[in-house]
Amino acid sequence: MFVFGMREIVLAVFAFVLGAIVGSFLNACIHRMPRGLRLNEPKRSFCPSCNTTIRWYHNLPLVSWLWLRGRCSYCGVPIAFRYFLVELITALAFLWIWMTFPPAVAVAYWVFLALLITATFIDFEHYIIPDEITLGGAAAGIVASTVLPELMNQSTWWHGGLVSLGSAALGYGVLWLVVEGGKRAFGKKRLPVDPPEPLLLTVTEDKIELTLGEEAWELEEIFSRESDELVIEGRQWRVDGKPCPDGALRLRYDRWIANGREQMLDQPACIEGVVHSVVIPREAMGFGDVKFMACIGAFLGWQALLLVVMVSSIVGAFVGAGTLLVTRGKSGGKIPFGPYLALGAIVWMLCGPALFDWYLGFLRPVMP
Repeated sequence: MFVFGMREIVLAVFAFVLGAIVGSFLNACIHRMPRGLRLNEPKRSFCPSCNTTIRWYHNLPLVSWLWLRGRCSYCGVPIAFRYFLVELITALAFLWIWMTFPPAVAVAYWVFLALLITATFIDFEHYIIPDEITLGGAAAGIVASTVLPELMNQSTWWHGGLVSLGSAALGYGVLWLVVEGGKRAFGKKRLPVDPPEPLLLTVTEDKIELTLGEEAWELEEIFSRESDELVIEGRQWRVDGKPCPDGALRLRYDRWIANGREQMLDQPACIEGVVHSVVIPREAMGFGDVKFMACIGAFLGWQALLLVVMVSSIVGAFVGAGTLLVTRGKSGGKIPFGPYLALGAIVWMLCGPALFDWYLGFLRPVMP
């Protein structure tokens, strides 16, 4: 039960405003980090369309987006609704955390929620979660749990740090097993090419590009790990204009192999052929998700991991099935899993400990 005195109202308003300001910073992280841009260069925010530095009074959290009607004040190009949404979500989340947890714990959870929000929006757009968020977040969680052992339901600093470290390792290990098991079970997919289509592999000093029919990819986009292999069944092979026997062409991230011949992809080359079948490497999920689970474990403890995996798997499965139905299988099968891990973490923060205690109480009558 909350007592809304003047002091409580002022602190609640402060939490909301602070969250909106932090959300503005998170927008910079979401835009810059996956593009390899440094957060302090340039120091000031800029329009993604015209690159003009934004004046401070056009960069007020929540207010400026509404005032400018979602458009840049210089070039008039629409500014994505995502900028307003991130600021609003972060403001509401900071307010909720402040009104739910003790002040010191709330500050730690503010950091955690900022990591969850940033990871979610980056993963939705780019299908990656940067190490600064996952590994950096895991380190932050261990430090926070050492300073505030109550995060891990412990009373001494060293117990809090050890439990957080163990929970991070357990979270990483659980999802690592899922990734490796999925790789063994579903790590390859054969795609028939009917009718056969021409293939062109070009190696230049800048990039390695693979073109099949009208579609083109950079080779690094296809492989998630060094052991991945793309197997292409075809005929009429020509390497730098010289004919080669028909058969399978095997591509790795740094070399090609065909008919016992192996050559590194470290110098300009051109491979052509007509393809009738392709076997592509696949991953159950990315290793960014594995490291993200370590971050979640470091902040929430080992008890949260089971619920986080359950919620994320169920929601992810429903969303994936819905996406396939709506797109009729044309979505490419790529679904970001980080946002559903973040959702599972928030569910735990909302009611997870109560569910955990209920589950243990439910088991006691049937345990010998």
